[in-house]
Amino acid sequence: MKFETENDEIKPELEAYIENEIFPLYDRNEKAHGIEHIYTVINRSLKIAKGYDVNKNIVYTVAAYHDLGHYIDPKVHEKLSAEIFMKDEKIKKWFTEEEIKIIKEAIEDHRASSDHEPRSIYGKIVSTADRTIKSIDICIKRTYLYGKKNNPELTTKEEQINRVYEHLNDKYGKNGYAKTYLYDEEFENAKAKFIEALQDKEAFLKRIENVIKDIEE
Repeated sequence: MKFETENDEIKPELEAYIENEIFPLYDRNEKAHGIEHIYTVINRSLKIAKGYDVNKNIVYTVAAYHDLGHYIDPKVHEKLSAEIFMKDEKIKKWFTEEEIKIIKEAIEDHRASSDHEPRSIYGKIVSTADRTIKSIDICIKRTYLYGKKNNPELTTKEEQINRVYEHLNDKYGKNGYAKTYLYDEEFENAKAKFIEALQDKEAFLKRIENVIKDIEE
């Protein structure tokens, strides 16, 4: 992948392994948690990491592996992703035993709805970076595509639209569960716009309908 900013601290061999062996595995996920999302989280993680004295190779690896288990079971994907990492014997040659433990725990701790704070700065960095709001419409699209794949019991368009609104309101609304453990101005500004937009439910439902229309055309 191409980093958005220069990151010469990443070991070329590690980067090549992840690009060639790990990134293709994201084809198994639905698009909302596919490789484009991973690229976004990696770049945001490395950007946030610049403000801390951390090993960028660890940051990169946590972000690269964090959603690998999503295709198996979204509800426990953080644990499954950590298991996939731990079974990957090839990746371990670049890290010490302590660093491997840190990576595993950071992957487990990244989820927005987690009931505990990440156990290391690495978990906090990637968890914060994973709260991505590139735009409201992109969030709507990702949520809709996820629902179409994982909530087949919602058979009508109206049901799917309502699910999108309820999920985004629960996550990014005024009392939403999506939290960051490190200050991230980009996220805070985007969330403020989200909160404002969600307050007019009728207009937001119409916005969802318009986004869906573009997807399905």
